Amino acid sequence: MANDGDEVAMARLSRAEMQENNRARVLTAARAEFTERGYRDTKIDQIAERAELTRGAVYSNFPGKRALYFAVLAQVAAEAAEPEFPPTARTTGQALADFARAWLARLPMALDDPHSTARLGRDLLPEIMADERTRLPFAQLTKLSAIVLGAGLEALAGTPGARMVRAAEVALTMLYGAGQLAAAAPGFGEPFAVVGACAQLAGLDTEDRWQAAHLPYVAPARPDGRPWTPPAGTDALRAEPVALTGDGVVAVLGLHRLGAVEEALRAAPAAGAVTLAVVTGAPAELGPLARLVLTELRTGLRAALPGAAWPRLRIVPDESGVLAAAAGVPAVSDATESAVRIASGRIVARADGYGACHAAASWAG
Repeated sequence: MANDGDEVAMARLSRAEMQENNRARVLTAARAEFTERGYRDTKIDQIAERAELTRGAVYSNFPGKRALYFAVLAQVAAEAAEPEFPPTARTTGQALADFARAWLARLPMALDDPHSTARLGRDLLPEIMADERTRLPFAQLTKLSAIVLGAGLEALAGTPGARMVRAAEVALTMLYGAGQLAAAAPGFGEPFAVVGACAQLAGLDTEDRWQAAHLPYVAPARPDGRPWTPPAGTDALRAEPVALTGDGVVAVLGLHRLGAVEEALRAAPAAGAVTLAVVTGAPAELGPLARLVLTELRTGLRAALPGAAWPRLRIVPDESGVLAAAAGVPAVSDATESAVRIASGRIVARADGYGACHAAASWAG
């Protein structure tokens, strides 16, 4: 429990400041407990005691231990050192190797302290697999990672019409597998061999072709006309503020539908921006998971791709739903699939449901 001095100091804080203060204390305590005991053996009561707060104060900030675990991992990922030097890859194979090298660099080594921060993530995939509510969002977040990495590889290759999303999918499959083995079988395998194998994926024929025909029927976008007044946003892919007022396509997608953003990327005019507003019906738990995956993706991209090869996609986590509301989507869930076309400060067209991204991006007016 808080001592008298803490109570006097906290009395001077506003309610919002106190909540933020308590949240930070809970995160700090949880990080220490997860590091020392591991996720499985950590209890909420232990976190509350370490934070000098009540059990109820912990639950008022996080819905459960898993949400807290995701938030701690997202915090650790955000603190990880960025690449010291700009990327030098000139080929897709080199870029995949550099992406893999950055990914593997954060994994624990066989001789690492069992209680090191590097081992915090060893329970991530088992915890995701334990519940359907996290499996599908994680699958779509991983799909989104492959789309972004694949689009960057395509830009680096400079081959019109080429698609490298499947190569990116295979690379991520290998890297996640390497991560699990690093936790389950420390010392097994040679990381440099994994890096070399990822480099070879660039030349592998995966029969990867993008065909809009995979959408058997898409209702056309509808004219709209309302003013476009978006809130301020932060692009999680680049970790920087982004202006959302320009022309382009804004896709509002729930965590079960993130893969649909590729429809917008493939169909939108080259001159316009493509923005993905990521929404969820469970922001307290799944929001941190999304931030974790996007932060790890950003770290890999910064090591692998020069700025000119980064895809034009901006990814804006919209946990409060304010960007979705500006796009005319007042209620969101993990199944949300809507898109709008922006031109000259107005929403000129909108589409909702299956194929919405393709319909809005290909709208001809």
